[in-house]
Amino acid sequence: MRTTVGIIGAGPAGLFLSHLLHQRGIESVVLERRDRDYCERRQRAGVVEHGVAEALRESGLGERMDREGFRHDGIELRFEGRGHRIDFPGLTGRHVMIWAQTEIVKDLIARRLSDGGRILFEAEATAIEGIDGEHPRVRFASAEGAEETLECDYVVACDGFHGIGRSSLPEEVVRTYDKVYPFAWLGILADVPPSCDELIYARHDRGFALHSMRSESVSRLYLQVPADTDTADWSDDRIWSELATRFELADSAWKLDTGPITDKSITPMRSFVTEPMRHGNLFLAGDSAHIVPPTGAKGLNLAMRDVMLLAEGLDAWYARGEASGLDSYSEQALRRVWRAEHFSYWMTSLMHTDPAATEFEHRLQQSHLEHIAACEPAAAALAENYTGLPHV
Repeated sequence: MRTTVGIIGAGPAGLFLSHLLHQRGIESVVLERRDRDYCERRQRAGVVEHGVAEALRESGLGERMDREGFRHDGIELRFEGRGHRIDFPGLTGRHVMIWAQTEIVKDLIARRLSDGGRILFEAEATAIEGIDGEHPRVRFASAEGAEETLECDYVVACDGFHGIGRSSLPEEVVRTYDKVYPFAWLGILADVPPSCDELIYARHDRGFALHSMRSESVSRLYLQVPADTDTADWSDDRIWSELATRFELADSAWKLDTGPITDKSITPMRSFVTEPMRHGNLFLAGDSAHIVPPTGAKGLNLAMRDVMLLAEGLDAWYARGEASGLDSYSEQALRRVWRAEHFSYWMTSLMHTDPAATEFEHRLQQSHLEHIAACEPAAAALAENYTGLPHV
């Protein structure tokens, strides 16, 4: 099989890259080891940065997002029984959209297939070969179990943290950076209308909590828990009680609405970066190259930014023979990656209760939150990073 760009992974990064390349007249094939139903059901992040939302609209994928998603002009920080709103438009002129990654993937799959795009589901990539030559190859097992080969000009690995993309880079050129946090998130989906109009980030002595949403009738909430937590240890009543405690306001009638919990999952908290994000004709994008803790809402957005940058570089090469965009891809992408890594680390350290922290460190957290609430430049720095820095 032959194509111009071979893409491994039908998540939002791989699919969006295929879509952007199609709009530029560049052929691609997407290999995905899971079936279509799995890809369209897996639950992931739901905060879309201002610039990424604009890119979806400009590429013809924003109609359903704007109709069914939620525009959010801020978030609320809760600490010491008080709430403080961060006004995104007032501080930055930007906003974010609440639109689940699941829905982005659904729209991308439908669009690629309607445009005649080639997505091979249940096609597991087993090896990437010849990345130092002009025509690298991806060996994969087809849905029927046959061993096949995809030859291309470039391979883009959007196959996640456990995919073969990163491991296909030569060991002697790779450097990785890693941090594992001593806690995790217990996430739930609940059939209950959201109790808030915007996301609530709550710091409590018992641990962090986050209130988000998936629709007008489905809420998405998270609790900080020990890293080795088993969801079986958390009954529905215990979850709702703990959430109510952590979100409680001292001088407000606000209350957390409860309802049937339809899903429980544990999200580990980790920071990870691989350098470089390119070797030869193999490029890494999204979780294959970097992981961020979800506190800063950057995972989905970094992946989309990676492939937006890569699409521009490929377009310049095939349209005008300019290689500078491809040659600088890793350096440019990593500049944004490290900024997002820092912001995600900062938000995680600010809002979570570290089990090993001293009382001195707890008081520092409280002081920093008070500073954000009282100082507009401090609040603006948070808002600028959260909504997405356009100039990085």
